[in-house]
Amino acid sequence: MAAQLTDDELSAALSGDPSGFSAVYSVISPAVLGYFRARGVDDAEALTQDVFVDVLPKLSNVRGGHSGLRTFIFSVAHARLVDYHRRSARTPHFTEFDPLEDHRRSSSAEDEVLGSMGGITSALATLNDDQREVLVLRIVADLSVEQVAGIMDKTPGAIKQLQRRGLIALRELVKEKDHAAS
Repeated sequence: MAAQLTDDELSAALSGDPSGFSAVYSVISPAVLGYFRARGVDDAEALTQDVFVDVLPKLSNVRGGHSGLRTFIFSVAHARLVDYHRRSARTPHFTEFDPLEDHRRSSSAEDEVLGSMGGITSALATLNDDQREVLVLRIVADLSVEQVAGIMDKTPGAIKQLQRRGLIALRELVKEKDHAAS
């Protein structure tokens, strides 16, 4: 489980204290960044920053304690992701930069880690959009069924079914790859 805010840090953030917002950012931004990376955002760091720039002036209106704060932040993140995909659909596609063709530098540790995530991203790509969204919000963002239901505007039962079906599909994919490798 990810790090948690203390009650004092949460109170400070909700009252507008900069140190409280700093604590909120430190604790929750890695999960938001992971959410964007898992959903294939090409500049996940910038989108994460945008989320927290949007969240800062609205913190005093957040209700529901720790859970309410996480739900609010991931609601903003989800909205930013939807905007990102809409904007991407309207933007012309350019030839992608291929780091394997660029011999000006060697790969960094970050490149190695992000390269190993390709298998996860391709496995998630086999799911339908709702199943993928539920799994990323539940596992990467560490949100409860109820929080995900609120973000996706679905019932908790529907979220549970989407999660179950997504996990079954991933299990079958792993079995197929293991069978093919044998």
